[in-house]
Amino acid sequence: MSCLMVERCGAVTFKRSEQNAIHVRMLADGRLNTGHAGVLLAERRGSYPLIDLHILKTSAQQGEVESGNRRKVKRLLSFQRYCHASRLLRGLVPHTPGSLHLLDDDYLGQAGHMLSKVGTWNFDIFLFDRLTNGNSLVTLMCHLFNVYGLIHHFQLDMVKLHRFLGMVQEDYHSQNPYHNAVHAADVTQAMYCYLKEPKLAEQLSPLDVFLGLMAAAAHDVDHPGVNQPFLIKTRHHLASLYQNTSVLESHHWRSTVGMLRESGLLSHLPADMWQDMEQQLGSLILATDISRQNEFLLTFREHLDNQDLDLQLASHRHFMLQIALKCADVCNPCRVWELSRQWSERVCEEFYRQGDLERKFDLEISPLCNQQADSVPAIQIGFISYIVQPLFEEWYRFTEPSLLSQTMTGHLHKNKARWSRLRYTHTHLDTQTHPHIDEPEPEGGGGEGESIP
Repeated sequence: MSCLMVERCGAVTFKRSEQNAIHVRMLADGRLNTGHAGVLLAERRGSYPLIDLHILKTSAQQGEVESGNRRKVKRLLSFQRYCHASRLLRGLVPHTPGSLHLLDDDYLGQAGHMLSKVGTWNFDIFLFDRLTNGNSLVTLMCHLFNVYGLIHHFQLDMVKLHRFLGMVQEDYHSQNPYHNAVHAADVTQAMYCYLKEPKLAEQLSPLDVFLGLMAAAAHDVDHPGVNQPFLIKTRHHLASLYQNTSVLESHHWRSTVGMLRESGLLSHLPADMWQDMEQQLGSLILATDISRQNEFLLTFREHLDNQDLDLQLASHRHFMLQIALKCADVCNPCRVWELSRQWSERVCEEFYRQGDLERKFDLEISPLCNQQADSVPAIQIGFISYIVQPLFEEWYRFTEPSLLSQTMTGHLHKNKARWSRLRYTHTHLDTQTHPHIDEPEPEGGGGEGESIP
């Protein structure tokens, strides 16, 4: 436990002396000015790259910081609404129902209406996040725990549960365009849809459901917004800690364990039970390492070819939870175009930011991170072709296929065709501007596995 808490020291709450020390370091390396110190200090996380980030002082990114501050002010202005919702979740009655009470009910009512349709595939997580005032992950998880009766089954303390979920949501970096708490909520909602698949639903135990939802919610917690090769080549402390193997996924898992223990959520359970739950959470989260994609895909395909999946076996159910989480993590191209496009643009923006950092510090620019060479359509076509489509073809077989699988496959083919048209248009315009550039094949593209989210 002591090792876990040492690792979590940068990502959980700090003592006042530690806060002051970190504040001094951040001021020294130019990442803060005194006007923003109080706001940004609260977002300091243990996974931030230990490099000079003076790049933030460029005019474009300074505008981005100011824009982020405006969003924070907007959230602070409606903090009473969040407190009201939190009190309701803990079963407490507000002491003074002021003028905001009707507004609270209005927002909660709209969010509640959306939650009644949380099992539908066209669920708009961006709208839900706005309606819950940036608390989509906490609200969604509390709702799903109630739907499955997990609070009663595991005798969970609601205050501890809300505290744990709040820590998880807070430890996602809101400034990441893609790897943030909204992505975690989106993956959790997709996981819920997969857990409802008839082939799985009738076999899953309450423990399976608990682990599946928890892993989905925490699978990218404290993500720094850069990939593993970046951490390795900058000699980041996390790369050293995990010996350059599943660096981010190991950190997500260990951070989750630290928060579980700090919150005491599982402390009332027998030691062997909560320790086993922690290990199984690790196995699920580590399965999202994209470098292990072929390993899981081949095993999944062999099971389907041999027709030897026995979901009455705990080990086989756990394997299917790993596959379901992997599907949920990369399911964006299977969403309706309006949602899929937003996620595609967000993940590419995160790639491009990493490329800008690498260019700034004279590092080799990682695959897919060069905005001048790697277009969003090309990145998405490669992602769909080499990662998403092979995985969901096997998921389609597993569900025999279900209505949801048919729907997702339909979206996947339409979205890939649309990106191909956009890529052709983009390439055609480039060749007109730069006639000596060779035009690539419309269905080409691809990328390094390490760079895919």
